[in-house]
Amino acid sequence: MTIYQRTLKQTIEVSGIGLHSGNNVMLKLIPAPANTGIVFRRVDLNPAVEIKAEPHLVRETTLCTGLVSDEGVRVQTIEHLMAAISSFGIDNLYVELNSPEVPVMDGSSAAFVILFQDAGLVHQEAPKKFYRITKKVRVEDGDKFAELVPVEGNKFNLDFTIDFNHPVFSKELSHFNMDLTTKNFVEQLSRCRTFGFLKDIEYLQQHGLCRGGSLANAIVLDENRIINEEGLRYNNEFVRHKMLDAIGDLFLCGHNLIGSYRAYKSGHHLNNLLVRKLLAEQAFEEVIFENNASEELQQTVVADVRVYA
Repeated sequence: MTIYQRTLKQTIEVSGIGLHSGNNVMLKLIPAPANTGIVFRRVDLNPAVEIKAEPHLVRETTLCTGLVSDEGVRVQTIEHLMAAISSFGIDNLYVELNSPEVPVMDGSSAAFVILFQDAGLVHQEAPKKFYRITKKVRVEDGDKFAELVPVEGNKFNLDFTIDFNHPVFSKELSHFNMDLTTKNFVEQLSRCRTFGFLKDIEYLQQHGLCRGGSLANAIVLDENRIINEEGLRYNNEFVRHKMLDAIGDLFLCGHNLIGSYRAYKSGHHLNNLLVRKLLAEQAFEEVIFENNASEELQQTVVADVRVYA
């Protein structure tokens, strides 16, 4: 069996609130030809501006991952959508927006998962390319680090640890390890929401940021506790969400990875530096599974799409 590139079967759209502007945003996901990659389109501009999802265009990593074209056109808060795109093995897609930011939805990837399931996926007549990590790549910032290392077999494993000085964050709930497949992403990560501290959110909103942030799209903590009445969706939802973010950030390399990602207190900035270093040092080999991909391999590397198509 050959592993082929994928896109959506049909166009699908949704609206939601922009995290920073607080404005309503229309998002349309459109099938794209093979070898297109992920391309964002700002259709609120005349003429429309296209920005390809590439690591060197990441010029905003405070509170989100944001792309900025050479002309200064922005598309922000792309990480939750990119995580879902990566985890469904989608290679080619046009993402149309009438705003400089992707709608935050409920602060997780859950809404995008539903959109992909509704639209369905289709194989394209071009083999899918993977990047297999061939040597260790690591970036650090103080005690924080993120690294990619080779693994045996054909999987992508993630191992993430967070550390916050707050009563809610216990050591045993601050670590998570998972092999990435579509099934694992849907069941274990996709519903995990972004989070923030009340004092920080109040400050940001006073300075014109995070205007769309609310208890409907984030877990919010005061000095002692979680103030969302419904509580957490998982007892370790915080670290799971950080892993979700990392999947989206890493997919800016343009391909699904085969290897292991390990991180301690990493965020969007370190993740982007890691991808840039991976490409600069060429610490990978391009792999195509053509006429030699077993059913087990297909499920391990990019999961069994038939369950969700």
